[in-house]
Amino acid sequence: MSRIRAKDTKPELTVRSLLHRLGYRYRLHDRKLPGCPDLVLPRWNCVVFVHGCFWHRHSRCRYAYVPKSRKAFWMAKFAANVSRDKQTLRRLRRLGWKPIVVWECELGELNHLAVRLSRQISA
Repeated sequence: MSRIRAKDTKPELTVRSLLHRLGYRYRLHDRKLPGCPDLVLPRWNCVVFVHGCFWHRHSRCRYAYVPKSRKAFWMAKFAANVSRDKQTLRRLRRLGWKPIVVWECELGELNHLAVRLSRQISA
């Protein structure tokens, strides 16, 4: 697990590129905010998290499988991740930020993702 990167992952770079092409400018990984969001759009008071379906347990996603060995370990780890994610989103909302979660599996349809992000950011 030490080789799993937290920053500059391929899905994150894809979302960054997409938002930049759409004309949005952002800051990266603001440690002052809860959860250290992947992208911070201060002009729109919006933050974007790019979540991997496996680690953050995207419901009904084929990438969110449970490894066959050490199931108890993995289930506890996944439960802690999901709980932390919910708490982070709640804290950001209380601070007045608009959190957006982009799932790794959504990157297959960039046109749909671009429309969704534009709507959510400008709303």
